[in-house]
Amino acid sequence: MLSKNEYPILEYDDAKTAKLNPDSFKPGKFKTNKMVITFFPEVMKKLITEERLSLDTIIPGENPVEIYRFNDDPGVLITLGQVGCPACAGNLDLFNEMGVNKVMFCGGGGVLDRNIEVGQLLLVEGAIRDEGFSYHYLPPSRVVYTDKGTTGRIAKYLDENNVPYMRGLTWTTDAIFRETSDKIESRKAEGGRIVEMEQAGCIAVACFRGFEYGALIYGGDDLSGEEWSERGWRSREGIRYDLVNLCKKLVYII
Repeated sequence: MLSKNEYPILEYDDAKTAKLNPDSFKPGKFKTNKMVITFFPEVMKKLITEERLSLDTIIPGENPVEIYRFNDDPGVLITLGQVGCPACAGNLDLFNEMGVNKVMFCGGGGVLDRNIEVGQLLLVEGAIRDEGFSYHYLPPSRVVYTDKGTTGRIAKYLDENNVPYMRGLTWTTDAIFRETSDKIESRKAEGGRIVEMEQAGCIAVACFRGFEYGALIYGGDDLSGEEWSERGWRSREGIRYDLVNLCKKLVYII
């Protein structure tokens, strides 16, 4: 049922079906239920060069999506995420229809606190919903939270294997060029550690469809100072490569 509101983005409809649904595309089914979504194209290229990946599926369309599988573990798929909730989380909804119900996300984001070092891992506990996509999957709220059980299992694995990390919220925004000083301070004050563009949508899809989803994001560029600092975060190839391999293990325990 549609709940009316003065503002269209707050008019949530809890109907489970729409005019166009993921199964409308008749996309077929994967042979496994596990997937890693990464935002590290150079890692994907390296894994392909090392012959650790084989192409599993190409989802056709104006922007075809390539899905690979690990040769040493065909039970895990991996794909390169697309920027923003509509693309990344929209594809996630389609992947779930194709049989994926255990997903680990790994990417990077801008830190809101300069004390968060480049490469420091954030185990995402939730996202501040400063975007539009998630409001079509869940009722309006300030924050959308990951499943506590899923997040707890990830934390347990990281603790047992001595992987340093922090826990907290991300700030998901649609507008990379509208991260103003006042907004940054406000989001930081309510618990935001890192800003990115996908988590609120991905978490909302997982909540709405009812599947396991976890995310690890490493600290990248710095937005906490008077001027933006790139900090060379995209050149941390070792961190990014290791994070993909870590998520490949974690997708089994969530």
